[in-house]
Amino acid sequence: MILRASLLGGALAFAVTPSLAQTKTTNQGISATEIVVGTHQDLSGPIKGWGVPVSNGMKMATDEINAAGGINGRKIKLVVEDSGYDPKKAVLATQKMIEKDKIFSVVGAMGSPTVLAAQDIVLDAGLTQLFPLTAAEFTYKFDPAKPQERLKFNNLLPYVESSRAAIKYMIEEYKVQKPCIMYQDDEYGKNVLEAYETQLDAMKVKHATVTSYKRGASDFSAQISKMKSDGCDLVVLGTVIRETIGAMAEAKKLGWDVKFLGATPANVLEVPALGKDVVEGLFSAAAFEVPYEDTAKGKVKDWLVNYKKAYGTDANTQAIIGYNAMMTFAHYAKLAGKDLTGQKFLDALESGDVFQDIFGNPPTKFSKTNHLASTITQVQKVEKGRWVVVKGGLMF
Repeated sequence: MILRASLLGGALAFAVTPSLAQTKTTNQGISATEIVVGTHQDLSGPIKGWGVPVSNGMKMATDEINAAGGINGRKIKLVVEDSGYDPKKAVLATQKMIEKDKIFSVVGAMGSPTVLAAQDIVLDAGLTQLFPLTAAEFTYKFDPAKPQERLKFNNLLPYVESSRAAIKYMIEEYKVQKPCIMYQDDEYGKNVLEAYETQLDAMKVKHATVTSYKRGASDFSAQISKMKSDGCDLVVLGTVIRETIGAMAEAKKLGWDVKFLGATPANVLEVPALGKDVVEGLFSAAAFEVPYEDTAKGKVKDWLVNYKKAYGTDANTQAIIGYNAMMTFAHYAKLAGKDLTGQKFLDALESGDVFQDIFGNPPTKFSKTNHLASTITQVQKVEKGRWVVVKGGLMF
């Protein structure tokens, strides 16, 4: 049974299936020649080291797709807004993209607090929220009784599941008895804390020091001193780039030789590049092997070379994630067919069809009941300035 109604400038449609509650979808942003897609990134704030390369990766994918003829004859128009990692700015940017730019979908938006702040606006307007740069649970878990929640999908390795798998591996492999945690006091860090608490409970390992910091902090001396004095033998980090380096630098300053385990946001090239000797030996949860230009082969080698030509800098993990976000969008938009609508796009996403990237990520596949692509985790380690895979195929 299909019902249609004119809402939001006549661009919205309602769809009802026998098994699922009504989900409102939009057809705005689709013309005979274009599909308008929007994203908000941190291009000027504390995690612009993520936002800029993600944006570049999305632009590179868009250029490739359009150069190859677009999606069923339609070119992608990508609208990029700067949130500065500020939730209020993210909300304003999202409202602008929906109401003024008339975007069809939000793809690859950056950050847990920023994506969460704007999420209801996106879903209530009938837009899909796809593959955000946060693996927090709110980006893919949905309540069937809340039909608009069907519009969110994620292809990143989730913080909770990946951190649990990595913590389990570290405890078993290194006979850890007193693991501690330092986490960023926001939605992202709280997901890592949840993983720490849940996995320790499951393994009947006693919780040790739990400490946090406010986003943007740069002094971790109090947190590291406390964990050292408590005798922790593993420090789980719910940190991003500079906080990871800062925490390990503080430990070295104190002469504390302890193992550190980061969550997936720490598994980026900038951590060993900027941290140098300070971060040697850092472990991290990871989704896929980080490619280096001098050892990469085939399509990955070509991609790294082309990225460097386009942006004058080496590609990194963030750029790959941004590129994959747009390529994954294109895959399912093409699958939806030439007569693209919001409902047909949602059906394509939930069809079970598989998207496989060129970088060796686990295959992306969604269904009507599962909007998370994969939970298969690696543990990687910084050795001689590079990330190397220590163990793959992990689950908790």
